[in-house]
Amino acid sequence: MKPFRQNVAIAIDGGGIKGVIVARALSILEEHLGQAAPEIFCLAAGTSTGSVISAGIAAGLSGADMHALYMELGPTIFPKTFRSRLWPFFRYRYPQGPLKQALYAHLGELTMGDLWERSPRINAVITIFDLLENRTRFIKPYKPEYTDWPLVTAVLASSAVPTYFPIVQGRYVDGGVGSYANPVYVAAYELLFYLGWDPAETTLISLGTGRVPVAHDVTHANRWWAWEWLPRVLGAFMDSANDQQVHLVDTFFQKLDFRRFQIDLHKPISMDDVSALPVLSAYGEELARLILNDITDRAMEFGAGRPIP
Repeated sequence: MKPFRQNVAIAIDGGGIKGVIVARALSILEEHLGQAAPEIFCLAAGTSTGSVISAGIAAGLSGADMHALYMELGPTIFPKTFRSRLWPFFRYRYPQGPLKQALYAHLGELTMGDLWERSPRINAVITIFDLLENRTRFIKPYKPEYTDWPLVTAVLASSAVPTYFPIVQGRYVDGGVGSYANPVYVAAYELLFYLGWDPAETTLISLGTGRVPVAHDVTHANRWWAWEWLPRVLGAFMDSANDQQVHLVDTFFQKLDFRRFQIDLHKPISMDDVSALPVLSAYGEELARLILNDITDRAMEFGAGRPIP
């Protein structure tokens, strides 16, 4: 693995329980570098489950800590009940309480502003979608309107996936509802234009939570029903939006040491499938191997990297 530069930032995608992949990869990276994640990264940006990990880093938790927590608390946060099985008849599948309790137990009473006052300072950027104003909000420690926000509230809002968890404060839902399920462009913009980091002295790591397999057999696509189209259309939108963020950073931040890492899932895994925890940990080890060998995602090769003169 190429050495990191003086300033190191991380951006982490959404994906529910698939955050295990990133947490496990970070724990292996920590072993390799002999440092915990809060000692490695000075900026952490995250969406949904990525906000959980980014907030954890900002609060001083290691990747190994967070991997253990995902493995332990996953079944508690995503319990299999009659509500989760009959979810179309309810407004959401899972109560917020277990996730909220777990977050307070490990993030404490920190506010966003507290992160800005801690030493060493770790800047965290959390994406949420505001239904009232129909726009994505970027929750940052130094913005006056967010300094008093509990860190837990920001994470709960970013993780409030529609139909999975209740809306936060009657207006805030998962940051991935917009086009920032992959928040890497947010991180790049933040480090350059707000923090004033020199791109030539900065490494930005972007970690995905697994790419859903494509449908290789489309010979009968004209026979697909509406419910067969829906997951394919949503998946195409998410993958395209994620790759777009990569293309933007790779094209317009030329001096930045930018590395995007992603793995291909062998089969789809839903964001609440806690039975897949062992498989997800194994995927995390695969992601770690890519990181340690600098094998970046193919999205960095598709039409990006060098602007036309």
